[in-house]
Amino acid sequence: MARTLADAPIMILNGPNLNLLGQRQVDIYGAGTLADVEAMCAEAAAAHGGSVDLRQSNHEGELIDWIHEARLNHCGIVINPAAYSHTSVALLDALNTCDGLPVVEVHISNIHRREEFRHHSYVSLRADGVIAGCGLQGYVFAVERIAALAGEGLAAA
Repeated sequence: MARTLADAPIMILNGPNLNLLGQRQVDIYGAGTLADVEAMCAEAAAAHGGSVDLRQSNHEGELIDWIHEARLNHCGIVINPAAYSHTSVALLDALNTCDGLPVVEVHISNIHRREEFRHHSYVSLRADGVIAGCGLQGYVFAVERIAALAGEGLAAA
């Protein structure tokens, strides 16, 4: 059963090392923090009558458990899998269990302008949209897209 933003929050998942936003590789990821991401996303969701549930883990299994939870309790998933983008078939398999749940993948940097190994993302094979290279603003774009997809029941994707 498709849930709308009014019925359930958007799950925003962040992978390894994103807890250090604003502290590491500021030249690539900027000075904004994960708390800034949460505030920006909460404001964007509130504009559509909804809310967000932002989480971060450095552990692949925990991210998978949260994806399983999201399929039952959330209206969509925004995911920045970080380095797991390029390595994790397990995250792809978990996302593939989320039939009818919109998924938008976010990357703060433009992964296609970085090392070649970063050009491929397993998560992209399931994502309904991919946003890369827009800085922290990419999360807001992703929340907006989830709000649209959840409101449309994903039919217009």
